[in-house]
Amino acid sequence: MNASGSATSFTDLRQVDAGVLRCQGLVSVSGYLIAGQESGRAPLPPQAELSWWYQFYFATDRGRDGYEKNLDGFAKLIWRTASPKWAFDDETFHRSAAALHNPDHVDVVIHNYRWRLGLAPGEPQYDEVEQKLAANPSIAVPTITLEGDANGAPHLDPSVYAGRFSGRYEHRTVTGGVGHNLPQEAPQAFADAVLQLAS
Repeated sequence: MNASGSATSFTDLRQVDAGVLRCQGLVSVSGYLIAGQESGRAPLPPQAELSWWYQFYFATDRGRDGYEKNLDGFAKLIWRTASPKWAFDDETFHRSAAALHNPDHVDVVIHNYRWRLGLAPGEPQYDEVEQKLAANPSIAVPTITLEGDANGAPHLDPSVYAGRFSGRYEHRTVTGGVGHNLPQEAPQAFADAVLQLAS
């Protein structure tokens, strides 16, 4: 889980190449989320860049130090920005925020955002996989993408990525003021999608 509270998993392309299918289906919040350093190099319009302010903050030593010093405050700000209509209580926040206090959390988050901007190297043993992911491969397993109707985090319109799914595909917009942390804000809608693919 990152500061925004979202989590995503992908099929390991090395296993696909070996003919082993490890993933039977995908439920993805906010669509097609495969991106590489190359896509991170392209400038966005100013309003879109503003949405990624923390990515640029993390590119600096001041940002790293500020994140480490203010983990809970930072996460709470991102939660409120990305899910502006979610009235989470302190107990809900602290239950999730406990994951932020792992010894390597800050290093992993900072490296991730710096890597996205090409400011930190990846791990060489994954270069071949990264090259495949950089080609934006299609996802062939049955997929349901979900988007909250009040997602305050940067995200694309579903029509932009629908063509990336070559298998059975469905997009669902979850209404009722649901933001970026959809599995936690609308657990029934998320579970329904998982159960539909599992059946």
